[in-house]
Amino acid sequence: MGAVILAGPSGSGKSHLAARLGLPVLRLDDFYREQGDPGMPQSSLGIIDWDDPASWDKPRALEAISTLCHTGTARVPIYDIGKSERTGTHTLHAPNGRFVAEGLFATQIVQECRDAGILDAAICVRHHRFVTFLLRLSRDLHEGRKAPHVLVRRGWRLLRAEPAIIADAVAH
Repeated sequence: MGAVILAGPSGSGKSHLAARLGLPVLRLDDFYREQGDPGMPQSSLGIIDWDDPASWDKPRALEAISTLCHTGTARVPIYDIGKSERTGTHTLHAPNGRFVAEGLFATQIVQECRDAGILDAAICVRHHRFVTFLLRLSRDLHEGRKAPHVLVRRGWRLLRAEPAIIADAVAH
């Protein structure tokens, strides 16, 4: 039993790879906090900073991972990034406690999973940062995640930060 954790920059292909591995997928991005939660971090763009780990519910994500590893089933949230809110829940089944957990803040839980003995592997997914910029922008525009001008400004900021994001993921 154990989780394979996929980390990497936003838009790097974590979800795409997870879907191709043939294991159940726990979408860690579904554990974002809702925009109305008190104390949400603010970005320099004047909006909630969805790239800040404080915008994410780490304890609930860890609980879901542990439950999946030990019981093979967990009730997990469904999160609509465009609306910045949870829209429901669903039951995820992971036979034998084996599954892939992927998301922007995956690095935040690697050590806890390792310490609990429920980590099979931690992998950093990456491309050249300009490729990641284009993949992320295309996905975010297609899904209507935020206003186009916000997505472009956020994308340039993440493009500059990508080497540090990758170094952090690899370190974990």
